Amino acid sequence: MSVTQGRCLCGQVAYEFEGKINWCGHCHCESCRRNTSSAVATFFAVPRSAYRFTGREPQAYVSSKGVRRLFCGNCGSPIAYEADAYKHEIHFYIGTLENPAELMPQFHVFYEEKLPWFEVDDDLPRHGGTTAE
Repeated sequence: MSVTQGRCLCGQVAYEFEGKINWCGHCHCESCRRNTSSAVATFFAVPRSAYRFTGREPQAYVSSKGVRRLFCGNCGSPIAYEADAYKHEIHFYIGTLENPAELMPQFHVFYEEKLPWFEVDDDLPRHGGTTAE
């Protein structure tokens, strides 16, 4: 089974996972925009049983009830999103991957919160909330 690796900007927080991802998608919600300081956040999910941190453990910020945003305590890079609602998976930011071009997003979530000047030119499904809604 192949091993995929990712890390923060300074390299202190690093991780790896084995196997396939569960999904990959763009999130347009205000919380994700603020957390990443960008117009959109792109995540991918892997089973909790498939990953491990190989460098320093990330810091965690509780951004709302049942939600933790993981980041590097040294350089501040956002690393992952954990939520009680998704107990069996962790959502990593695609920009942390060593080879982010290898993944292709499959959908948009919280599309109704998209910034009006952010143009989306793809045929991916657009969801008003999460894909589970």
